[in-house]
Formats: sequence, C-alpha cells, structure tokens
Amino acid sequence: MAIQPLTLPVPTSPPALTEEGFAGPMVAGDLPGPRSRVLLERQEQRESNARTYPRHLPIAIADARGSLVRDVDGNVFIDFLAGAGVLSLGHNHPELVRVAARQLEIFTHGLDLPTPAKDDFVTAQLSMLPAALKDRMKIHFCGPTGANAVEAAIKLCKTATGRDDIVSFAGGFHGSTAAAMAVTGLVEQKAPVGGGMPGVHFFPYSYCARCPLGLSKESSGTRCAHYLENALTDPLGGIPLPAAVIMEMVQGEGGVIPATYEFAQRVRRLTRELGIPLIVDEVQTGCGRTGTWFAFEQYDIEPDVIVASKALSGIGTPVAVILYDKELDRWAPGAHIGTFRGNQLAFATGAAAVEIVRRDRVLENVRERGAQVAALLTPLETLDWVLEVRGRGLMWGIELVHPGTGRPDGELAEAVQAEALRHGVIVETGGRDGCVVRLLPPLNVTEDHVAAACGVLVDAVSAVGEQGRAA
Repeated sequence: MAIQPLTLPVPTSPPALTEEGFAGPMVAGDLPGPRSRVLLERQEQRESNARTYPRHLPIAIADARGSLVRDVDGNVFIDFLAGAGVLSLGHNHPELVRVAARQLEIFTHGLDLPTPAKDDFVTAQLSMLPAALKDRMKIHFCGPTGANAVEAAIKLCKTATGRDDIVSFAGGFHGSTAAAMAVTGLVEQKAPVGGGMPGVHFFPYSYCARCPLGLSKESSGTRCAHYLENALTDPLGGIPLPAAVIMEMVQGEGGVIPATYEFAQRVRRLTRELGIPLIVDEVQTGCGRTGTWFAFEQYDIEPDVIVASKALSGIGTPVAVILYDKELDRWAPGAHIGTFRGNQLAFATGAAAVEIVRRDRVLENVRERGAQVAALLTPLETLDWVLEVRGRGLMWGIELVHPGTGRPDGELAEAVQAEALRHGVIVETGGRDGCVVRLLPPLNVTEDHVAAACGVLVDAVSAVGEQGRAA
C-alpha cells in the first residue's frame, strides 16, 4: 500500500518565534492540539514501541528559539528539558547556526583524520580542563553517543590494567548499549535482555534522602564509601581488584542526586590507593551544567577518565569523547573505532560554544540561575508529598512521595509533568519509579524564563498534591 502524504489542518501563519518581549508561555486548548494529534498518530503507526518522550509530552514541535519551543498548533512552551541537556546554549543559537552553515560548505565527515575544525575542538576541550590535568590528558573520539564513550572508557581501563571487573553504583545511568547498560542500575531496562557483561558489582551511592544503608543523614557520614572500601580490601570480600570504578558526580536519570563531597573524596582516595582507574561519567553534568565545566571540579578530585557527550557541540549535533590520563593509553590502533567519530559540524560548533561560554559568562549565569531556582522552589519543601528539592547549577530534581507512606510516587510526578505542560513548561521525570520531576534548562536561560517556569512548577506540584490528598 502506498504511503499516504501528511495532511494537517490548515494553520495560521505565526510570526517568527523570538525570546524578545517574552510574555510567558502560551497554551490554548487541550493537549495535544489537532495538528499535533495527527503527527502523534502517524508516529504511533510507524515508529518503534521503544519511543519515550511523546508518551508523556504529547506535542509535535514546529520550531524553537533559545529556551522556547512552539508546537505545530501554535502553543509556546518554556523548554526545561533542552534535548535532555544537549542544547546547552538553547535552541538554534544564531552564532552556532552560522558556524554550522559555514562548515557545511567546507567539510562535514572526516573519520579520525585531522582537520582545522577538529584541532580547534580538541584545543577548546583541553583548555577547559583544570590546570593540573591539561598536560596529562589525551582525548579519544568515540561513536556519537555518550553510551559509546562509556563503552570506550571501560575497554580502555580493561586494556590498561589487564583486569576484568567493574564497580558501579546503584542509581547510576550510563547508557543503553551492552557494557553501558551492564553498569547501569536500571533493572527494568536490563531485565528483558539476558547475557549481559559479567563482572559488574554495584555499591551504594550517597543518596542521603533515602540512605541505602538505612541510616539518617546525621549518622550516615561516608558509610557507603566505607562499605566499598571494605569490599575491595577484604581478602574474603569476593571481588577481585576491578579494572575501573565508574560514577556520576550527580546522578541524572537516577533522580538528580549529587554525591556528597566526603563520598566523592573517599572513593577517589580509595581508587588511587588501590591503583584502580576512576571513570567519571560527565555525559549529563559536563559542559557547565552544574556551574563548573565539569562537575568533578566541585569535589576537588582528579579522575583518570572523563566521559563527555550531550552538550559538547552546543547545538545538538552528536559527538562523544573520553579524556584520559596518558598512562592509560595502552590500546592498539583500531581498538575503539566508529564511522561517525569525525562530525565536523559538531567540532566547529563545539569550539565556538566554548568561546561563547567564556565570552558571555555562561557559567556565572548557571550559578546565578541555579541560586534563583533554589530560592523559587523553596516553598515546595514544606509540602508533605515533597521528599526533597535538590540540584547543582541548572540540574534540579523534585522528589515526590506518597504523603502517607513516604514511598516514591511516580504517578504524582507524571501528573505534575502533565500539569506543567498544560501551563506551558516542559520538564522530564526520573529517579526511582519515575518519582522525580527533573529540570534541565539551557545554560543561558534568562531570569524571566526561570521565574515563569518555576512559578508554573510550584503551582503544579502544589495543585496535583492537593488533588491527590483529596482523592
């Protein structure tokens, strides 16, 4: 049967989307609107059942600018998802668009051959490392996803150490490919796929709001790190010396859980004493998301391997890298390859994005807007159905619970997400049972956009929780 062409209700011709003169989000009528419904129905018929975002954000996007997106029905939303953290400088940053257009006319795909665009990108990325690491680190270009970079990091450490096992942490998320999924804590994702990578050991993470050891915040200290130390140093502990320890400084998909300073310090000290490479997964936290270029800088540690992807290009063109200590560079040519590791558009825009971050004081904006988010969300901390509001920079989570039992309440979080969308704010959920409402706005988001979005979120969390209590 012939594929039918797309036919949508005839739209009006809206003016170009702009952030100037921002008057707040604008949503008219039910969601999805009629034009979005047509596209969502076609997607349902033709795309994989594994798709996720349209199930909870039932809109079809027409265009976007900065922190704003407009659907095909003309509704305008503040985007506090930003491509799951990919769009560090917002949608269609005009300078990056021009850089990408210029590079399109020069050269687009270069495998791992050197080019001026690639050299500029490497120079820019190394320049953002802390001073003590700049002369010690090499860079390797992976396939175009963070998961592929995680795979590369694991292979690198296994090759360099000659060891097999990997230590990861409960709540961590590192991707959906074979090894990356094996070191990811999400059981639901792994359960249908048997025969995963062996030799992975999960340990408690410093999730103090729900201490995995059953201790209070006051008494827990760094007991979770102590447990790891005991297991790796006990001759009867059952775990061979691992090839690597992999951790996020702020668990993203796990529910926006920042490691405690003491926990990170102790893990780094332990791995250094035992000669275990420490892989820090900065796929979501890197490129300024937490207020420093890399989140590990706030913990005064130096990892052996850094995994970065998502926001590296600044505009959403895919690129992924690992940065690692030269002492680990023991693999042979071709040890980790991929056809799409020479994305010249990503290199060109990524180098330009670093310049913009410096010039426009974007990291300062992240810290200032982060403080603004913290202040605006403070009223939520008094609500019975809010366990905790937490975050770093512009990476925030609101953990919701059943007020009677204190158990994670994913249905409540999903209702908050839907209520926020109806009032023009796009957010994500995550954490245990999807109970955490997650905020990942562009790093150059304005004060007005933060105020408007947080106002909607406070109202949504309050209203949905009250409705749940009354039911």
